[in-house]
Amino acid sequence: MNVRQKTIKQEISASGVGLHTGANVTLTFCPAPENHGFKFQRIDLDGHPIIEADADNVTDTSRGTTLTQNGASVSTVEHVMASLVGMDLDNILIKLDGPETPIMDGSSIQFVDLLEEVGTVEQNADREYFTIPHNITYTEEDRKVEIVAMPLDDYRFTCMIDYNSPVLGSQHAGINTIAEFKKEIASCRTFCFLHELEYQLSHNLIKGGDLNNAIVIVDKEVTKDELSHLAKLFNRKDIDVAPQGILNNMELRYQNEPARHKLLDMIGDLALVGMHLKGHIMAARPGHAANVAFAKKIKAAIKKEKNKKIQKIYDPSAKPLFDVVKIMEILPHRQPFLFVDKILELSKNHVVGVKNVTMNEEFFKGHFPGAPVFPGVLQIEAMAQVGGILVLCTVPDPENYLTYFLKIDNVRFRAQVLPGDTIVFRCDLLEPIRRGIAQMKGVGMVGEKIVVEAEMMAQISKVKQAEPAQ
Repeated sequence: MNVRQKTIKQEISASGVGLHTGANVTLTFCPAPENHGFKFQRIDLDGHPIIEADADNVTDTSRGTTLTQNGASVSTVEHVMASLVGMDLDNILIKLDGPETPIMDGSSIQFVDLLEEVGTVEQNADREYFTIPHNITYTEEDRKVEIVAMPLDDYRFTCMIDYNSPVLGSQHAGINTIAEFKKEIASCRTFCFLHELEYQLSHNLIKGGDLNNAIVIVDKEVTKDELSHLAKLFNRKDIDVAPQGILNNMELRYQNEPARHKLLDMIGDLALVGMHLKGHIMAARPGHAANVAFAKKIKAAIKKEKNKKIQKIYDPSAKPLFDVVKIMEILPHRQPFLFVDKILELSKNHVVGVKNVTMNEEFFKGHFPGAPVFPGVLQIEAMAQVGGILVLCTVPDPENYLTYFLKIDNVRFRAQVLPGDTIVFRCDLLEPIRRGIAQMKGVGMVGEKIVVEAEMMAQISKVKQAEPAQ
């Protein structure tokens, strides 16, 4: 059964300070239309620029995940993004009046509570999932990072962290399904080591940092004077070290809360893939940089799978819709410049045509006769002729029209085409034909291999009037 897309019923806001900037900021979750996805909007800037929550827009991962687009940035997006995925949403606009999301208590739970309070609404469009088709891996040998996504008809996570810390040790966390996010993961807070906290404080890097929004792990010997200094910085009467090896300002919500928070971060960062996922993600020692790099690998796999779906494998020997005689009634080209042998499919938006490459072609007499290769420029011409049939078939009298190509972009030749090969070309309209202008994406395949692709723009033009009926 298809799952429908979801958004929220109405706007709802949260206010707080940014962890790193210390700026007071209000974040507002807003309903969004179908197929909108997750986007941020900086309402404090001129023009209210939109920033798409996309891994390709990540510009910094040093102290959280930062997105930049249209001249604007938003920092520390991972906890917000995790809450959206954890609440099973699809389309949300997140308005911000500052450069960074509020840190709240250092977890996602307050965002989850807000989204749950306002409620969700089912939309008409179906949700699109990307099911991991095969193992996708990412490694960083120097940091001992290993991440793998494996096929599974659900969204499952397993995470291990190990910082060589005698206090923290090696920790594991996991959820069997994303539906467990709210109960098991959402309330787990960010953490840092005491030596990191001291460095960040001394360099004014966590202006919004407070002992209420982070677990501080004491990974070194600490004196009473140092603890008194920290207490003064954070306006505390006193601070000590708890038996668990953390500052005693708070109690752990789970014994493995740090590992659970790393899992939370990963869910938020992988939301930047831009699509709901189905698979089992296993990670050892993940971090924001690795998470985003892994998200980009998944995006590349999505693109590859989409290309496969578009380029279904056609049988070039199948009975044609148009044979070469019918093709010559539509196209003005003739031998030796007719490069379409048959048309297999034709609709309002796409066409599939076949070109058989033989050693009898005229151009092989002078084009690498000792090592014949079908010229790339003629591959584009053949693709253009196939696309021309699509365009010409939109008028009732195609024999009275010509197609002139105005532009060819993003041409890629991916493999040689040799005598004996059969190229199957598919051309799809990128948008409806307007004022006789057609924009198409063309792909040529030999068997299961893409050999050429290009984007083309053509104009249809009437060249003669039909003779009146006798």
